[in-house]
Amino acid sequence: MSSCVCDAVTGADVAPATPAWMAVFSLAMGVFGLLTAEYLPASLLTPMAAELGVSEALAGQAVTVTAVVALFAGLLVPGLTRGIDRRVVLLCFSALMICSNLLVAVSSSLTVLLLMRILLGIALGGFWSMAAAVAMRLVPAALLPRALSIIFSGIAVGTVVAVPLGSFLGGLYGWRSAFFAAAAVGGVTLVFQLFTLPPLAPRRTARLKTVLEVLLRPGIAVGMLGCVLVHTGHFALFTYIRPFLESTTGVGAEGLALMLLGFGVANFAGTLLAGWLLVRLPRGTLVLMPALVGVAALALALLPATVTGQVWLLMLWGLAFGGVPVAWSNWVARAVPDQAESAGGMVVASVQSAIAAGAAAGGAMFSFSGIDGVFVAAGILMLLAAVLIALRVKVEAPPQGAEAGPVFHL
Repeated sequence: MSSCVCDAVTGADVAPATPAWMAVFSLAMGVFGLLTAEYLPASLLTPMAAELGVSEALAGQAVTVTAVVALFAGLLVPGLTRGIDRRVVLLCFSALMICSNLLVAVSSSLTVLLLMRILLGIALGGFWSMAAAVAMRLVPAALLPRALSIIFSGIAVGTVVAVPLGSFLGGLYGWRSAFFAAAAVGGVTLVFQLFTLPPLAPRRTARLKTVLEVLLRPGIAVGMLGCVLVHTGHFALFTYIRPFLESTTGVGAEGLALMLLGFGVANFAGTLLAGWLLVRLPRGTLVLMPALVGVAALALALLPATVTGQVWLLMLWGLAFGGVPVAWSNWVARAVPDQAESAGGMVVASVQSAIAAGAAAGGAMFSFSGIDGVFVAAGILMLLAAVLIALRVKVEAPPQGAEAGPVFHL
């Protein structure tokens, strides 16, 4: 396994006296652009497959290859770039995102398209793995949960925007236009980062730490297990949300779009709310979120199906899960402050592997016991994850002076 040499991010050696909120927002823009680009093909599979002369299943590998590469990039990139200013590295990731989207937009074959999606996977995994560690150097320790909630709100917004944006632009101007638009978003992000990100020279690069050594620290392995279980349960549910809603209430395409929009809006709100909750109840937040998702999943499967009831349960699910990336990034930054980038890479790897595991396990359960079985099994898994986190995961107390103010404070 490759060694990861990461910045020490402890105490006054790193934490600034005043927060650099514009730099934090530039990181949120980067996360938004990367997640939007990752999920764009999901709404464009049919026209992409038709023009490139392949099946929709093969075209769907444009999403899979990005996730797989992001998994490994999250683990390897912090170490491979250990001697480079983190500002330069982040700017290179944004430039890589732009290049990937532009080259996908002009690709003439599936092979070229997949190669360009590999570039996106490198940018996605590297950027995400370093986000929490960089945030620790942009804001005082007491404001880290709030900063992370802003940064990872980009995930919620990207997840909501990607599919309808791709579908809308693809219908009007062809599927390539959606990737040109994603490249334009990346261009705006790059310019904003150029003006807002301060120099972030690498610190204490003499210490070699492998991902395995970090994982073997007390309490880290069980924490990462909890992270994997929570994300696996969520993606098992989310992968099959459309057939579930269509089979239980018979909702049409427009109704389905509105229900998913409600889920996305609640997800965004949950991301922002998590920053406020983590200052007050760091352990309670980690436990409450999967518990609420589990309750929502079981209620969706076991209670009588009505459109109104399902809308509220979907919004509860979205609200609860919205803070999960924030909470786990905050947990790992507190648990391994001297190896925050390496630990952030483990979170990225956990999430990307959970996407694959959740979809695969959900598919197996779907074949075995139907769509209701997927939601029951995933709901139980989320409740078990909440119990594991409550009993076994060690959560660091918020630093002295942590603020209890509003989510946004500029």
